[in-house]
Amino acid sequence: MTTNKTLHIVSFDVPFPPNYGGVIDVFYKIKNLAEKGVKIYLHTYEYGRGKQKELDKYCEKVYYYDRNTSFLKLLSRKPFIVNSRKCDLLISNLKKDNFPILFEGLHTTFPLIDNLFNDRKTLVRTHNIEHDYYKGLRKSETSKRKKIFFETESQKLKKYENILHKADHILTISPFEHEYFRAKFGEKSTYVPVFHQHESSDFTTSLKNKFTLWHGDLRVADNIKAALFMIRVFSKLKHQLVIASSFNNKNIISEVSKYKNITFDNLHQEDQMENLYKNAHIHTLLSYQKTGIKLKLINVLCKGKFIIANSKIIEDTGLEEACYSANTENEFKETIENLLQKDFDYTNLDKRFSLLKEFNPIQSVEKIIALL
Repeated sequence: MTTNKTLHIVSFDVPFPPNYGGVIDVFYKIKNLAEKGVKIYLHTYEYGRGKQKELDKYCEKVYYYDRNTSFLKLLSRKPFIVNSRKCDLLISNLKKDNFPILFEGLHTTFPLIDNLFNDRKTLVRTHNIEHDYYKGLRKSETSKRKKIFFETESQKLKKYENILHKADHILTISPFEHEYFRAKFGEKSTYVPVFHQHESSDFTTSLKNKFTLWHGDLRVADNIKAALFMIRVFSKLKHQLVIASSFNNKNIISEVSKYKNITFDNLHQEDQMENLYKNAHIHTLLSYQKTGIKLKLINVLCKGKFIIANSKIIEDTGLEEACYSANTENEFKETIENLLQKDFDYTNLDKRFSLLKEFNPIQSVEKIIALL
């Protein structure tokens, strides 16, 4: 199915390279929509990732905006993630035509507040139940100042969520969250599974130096806590662990330096992550909060070998059978030791990819086009 439709997409962050959760969904959504003939005008906030020429391949035009993260933005009744993206230039650019608008996350929905787009079809992609997500960040955080921020932000987001009544469609990201939004906002909620690369790696089935991989965004408290958990597990093992992230974290790097069998990879290029996907014998996935569906889970199922995940990662995803389950340090340790004795069997992939059929980006993009 091809189309001649045109769509504005407002992204909370520059969606390239697709190297952390939310932007993976945004980038591959853009790519798949463009391949189906949708003309895309991308509006994105740039605050550290830079302007990316790759996006020009899929978009008619890319607009970049600054994000205002000044202290005064914290004092509003509106959530900081929303208020810091308030931008008159964005509103002006959106008003140049009458094409539908897809807002990525509650973060970008400031234009809906003043009812300026009541005459336009508007869609919001909900990446999380945001107030639950921020409540979870508070629990994982050790800094008192940040705990206060996350708790306050959670309360603001819970009230602000009613902005979704002003959208025509809510694109939910997981079955668990779809039930929540459907109960609150009714038929305007449509389950659109996460977008991802949907390609498998040509990985090797055995390596002399088998290693285990943990990777994640080390700006996020939940991920920092998970990385420290894995370091503790491997402090009791002789096997190799690679901690990989696009973001340096001094505390993590300091902990890693204490152990000869643990290394830190700072990711600068997309092919670094691809090589890690291809060569890691075991992928470990760990979260302390049940929100959304973890994009890294989908990616490692497509590209990786053995996967060990805790219950917060895999519950209610339909992908439980494709992973080994572990929750405590001892459970991870025992499962890792067991899997390091095995070579990965390609026959396991048939079952895995049958479970991933629901996450086919082609089907997801056709759902969005139908709503347009």
